[in-house]
Amino acid sequence: MARRLRPVEIDFVGAAPVRLVFARNIAAPPEQVFRALAEDVPGWTQWFSAVTSARATDGGAGREIRLRGGTRFTETVLVAKAPEVYAYRVDTADAPGARALVEEWRLAPHGTGTRVRWTFAADGTAPFRFVLTLARPGLKRAFRDAVTSLDRRLSGR
Repeated sequence: MARRLRPVEIDFVGAAPVRLVFARNIAAPPEQVFRALAEDVPGWTQWFSAVTSARATDGGAGREIRLRGGTRFTETVLVAKAPEVYAYRVDTADAPGARALVEEWRLAPHGTGTRVRWTFAADGTAPFRFVLTLARPGLKRAFRDAVTSLDRRLSGR
């Protein structure tokens, strides 16, 4: 059953009790990566294997996401500043123990490509925070695989 999470703002990314940060360089330019993140929400299913369904809501101001295993989220886009940052807050989730969650994607030029940095900022019950800490290697792998797949998709490889 979906529960409403605390409606935090973008500054939560720097203040969250749990912050998992991952970065990777890819060949695609920042403008292309930003478009894939912010403007092609349904396309997430093509490159982020954990995402089974994704759709923009409220004219792009929100998102509905389903993950493998059945977890569902409704989200509000907090920042969409092309081609530098795309961030969203989870408003409702059926993840037990979650109280607040923001994901931020920062894009920076790196040669002719992009340095992609993903911050997963969260708060929740003590067991939820502990499980997230244990999940760090899996989230790191999911990020690496997703960004590598996105790069292949954008470069047509």
